[in-house]
Amino acid sequence: MINYVKEKLDQLEHFGADVISDRKKGAGIALLTSFLSGLSHIFSLITQIRLFLYKNRILKSRSLGCLVVVVGNLTVGGTGKTPVVEKFARNLTERGRKVAILSRGYKSKPEQLYKRFFRWLTHSAPVPPKVVSDGKKVLLDSEISGDEPFMLASNLPGVVVLVDKDRVKAGRYAIEKFGVDTLILDDGFQYLRLKGRLNLLLIDKTNPFGNGHLLPRGNLREPIKHLRRASYVFLTKSDGIPDPQIEATIRKYHPNVEIIECAHKPQYLKSFNNPEDLIPITGLHGKRIAAFSGIAVPESFERFLLNLGAHLVVKEQFVDHHRFSQEELDLFFSKALAAGVELIVTTEKDAVRLPANLQFPIPLYFLRLEIEILKGDHDFEKAISEICFPKNKMRATRIHS
Repeated sequence: MINYVKEKLDQLEHFGADVISDRKKGAGIALLTSFLSGLSHIFSLITQIRLFLYKNRILKSRSLGCLVVVVGNLTVGGTGKTPVVEKFARNLTERGRKVAILSRGYKSKPEQLYKRFFRWLTHSAPVPPKVVSDGKKVLLDSEISGDEPFMLASNLPGVVVLVDKDRVKAGRYAIEKFGVDTLILDDGFQYLRLKGRLNLLLIDKTNPFGNGHLLPRGNLREPIKHLRRASYVFLTKSDGIPDPQIEATIRKYHPNVEIIECAHKPQYLKSFNNPEDLIPITGLHGKRIAAFSGIAVPESFERFLLNLGAHLVVKEQFVDHHRFSQEELDLFFSKALAAGVELIVTTEKDAVRLPANLQFPIPLYFLRLEIEILKGDHDFEKAISEICFPKNKMRATRIHS
């Protein structure tokens, strides 16, 4: 019964994604999108009222007395945010900052209902943030922490990673318990309760603003004009070729903002079972492979594999942040065996959601990606310097000016 409900929810999520990306057509779909468009106007009004309240200090933003760097996007998912957060955290740590990443832990396992009820009933102190990493070791698995916080904690020794929906509480905890001096607010462009010093806005160059509609008709979280709050704009998934239309849209609302173009570059393949077993990306050329993923834009992952010369003979796409069942994996492995593939490849983010004791009949690897700055190296260094040397003139965001 649980698997049946899970399957139906996944199907509903797939359907919703197809509707807001205009992949579904028909008279019934047109009626549905018209209804959703009306809801989008209401959602837009709410987001603008909320911004007005914070901008005019009717609702208060909290300052925690240390540097806060906000990394986020205007759209729902798919901008390649995690590798950018990782690159910033690593650069800041190497330059002597004590960094904590604050995440809301999307789709992480919540506290049990009876415990929450007991705390409410007894007026107990609120539960502390989940400590995914204390900077020395990883303390929680991906199911408890969420896949992105777990991945960041695994790749960033020396960086504290905390999960809590209340990022103000998490920030205080990071300062008091771990003595950090820099907070990176992961996926925080819409989190206005915590005052940020720098707002780093990510825009996916391959699909910058979706269909131009706000939720629930499109994938925009707030109107495009709100990009004027950005201190820097990162164009992710870039090919290095200028796109005058995207730049014109950005300049329309934020004429002088620095634009940094970056690409997610494949580095190597790493074995799921043996971290020492690495395959250079050239090793994919000519290989018959199977691939599965549960990310926001699976097409980008599959495109990487094809561009590296792999023959993608079996593929499976799941909804974003999907937690795989043994039955789903067994079925996929059966298809891969029947097709005679040599390797199974998934994403790093999907690999952290696989059972640790997973047995599979074909070698399983995940693709390691890292951020490469294609244009705007000077601006990237400038952003890092503004964080590391706060006595320099800071580019405060417009909402907090």
